[in-house]
Amino acid sequence: MALPADIPDELVELIARRFRVIGEPMRIRLLNHLRTAELSVTQLVEATGASQQNVSKHLGVLLEAGIVARRKDRNQSIYRIADDTVFRLCDDVCGSIQRQLEELGTILQEVTR
Repeated sequence: MALPADIPDELVELIARRFRVIGEPMRIRLLNHLRTAELSVTQLVEATGASQQNVSKHLGVLLEAGIVARRKDRNQSIYRIADDTVFRLCDDVCGSIQRQLEELGTILQEVTR
């Protein structure tokens, strides 16, 4: 979907909110771990090395934003990706970073000759 030329203020706020949600390093780590499998909070704590409280807090933000979904399995909460479009955004950002690094490398090579 292409953005309109004149983005309404309400849409600007929604876009900014989405960027704030995924703009936190721990949330990106959690999403990366959930990329290939559903995981429990305990598994995410082990995978990230973060505290249970910290992982749960960030998962709550991602859940509220609709990026992850949760189901109960006895006494555990199991999380999965609900909106995988977030990975396209991450891929685009990574591609942009890679291009910038390549350009910087080229500039540095020219300067050191």
